[in-house]
Amino acid sequence: MNRPDFSGYLAHFTKNSNPCIDDVNNSASAWKDMSAKDRLISILNEKIIHASIMPWTYANAVCFTECPWSSLISHTKNYSPYGIGFNKSFVYSRHGGPVFYIRPDHFKKQIKNSSFDKHVWPFITPFSPTYRPKHMKGNYFQTVDYSHEREWRVPHDLPFEYSDVKFIILNDYHDMAAFPKHLKDAIGRDKFILMDNYNCVERLWPVHKL
Repeated sequence: MNRPDFSGYLAHFTKNSNPCIDDVNNSASAWKDMSAKDRLISILNEKIIHASIMPWTYANAVCFTECPWSSLISHTKNYSPYGIGFNKSFVYSRHGGPVFYIRPDHFKKQIKNSSFDKHVWPFITPFSPTYRPKHMKGNYFQTVDYSHEREWRVPHDLPFEYSDVKFIILNDYHDMAAFPKHLKDAIGRDKFILMDNYNCVERLWPVHKL
C-alpha cells in the first residue's frame, strides 16, 4: 500500500548530462547529445528504455528510484524533471528488483573470493557513507552513498507498452503543451504530472522545510 514514506511505483528519470560511463560500448552514449526531455520522448517513441553501463560493476541495467513524492523535488535536481513511472509489479516481472548497497569491506571480500553470481552483479552498488569509521576512509572506495535514491534496477533493456506506463513527469505546462500529440493521445493526458505544480505547492505550503 502507498504511504508517505513508501510507494508502489518506480520512476526512471532522464538526464541532460553524459552517462556515468561514457564509452562506445555503452548504448546510452548514443543519446548523450540529447536533452533530458528529448531522451524521454525517444524512450516513449521506441517504447523501450535501453540499459546503461553501471559505475563500479560495469554491468548493464536500467535504473529506477523508489523515493516518494516528498523527495522527488530534490531527486530531480540531480537528474531532471523528466521521467517515466511504472508500478513495482511490472518492473519485478521484468527481472527487476532493489539494488544491494554493500559495504566496501564486504565488497572487497566478495571480489577476492569471486563469489558474486552473474545474476546478482548488475544489482550491486557500493555503500561507503561519510559516517564510516576513520579506518575505512581512503580504503577501496571514497565516499559513495546513493541509499537516498532507494534504487531498483532491471538488468537489461526494458521494453514496455503504453498501457504499462503509470505516469509521465514533465517540468511545466509549456512542456505539456509542446509534447508530441501522438504520445499524449496514446498514453493519456491524465497520466502526465508537472513538477512545476509540485514546486508551487512546496513554495506556498513548505511542509518539507524547517
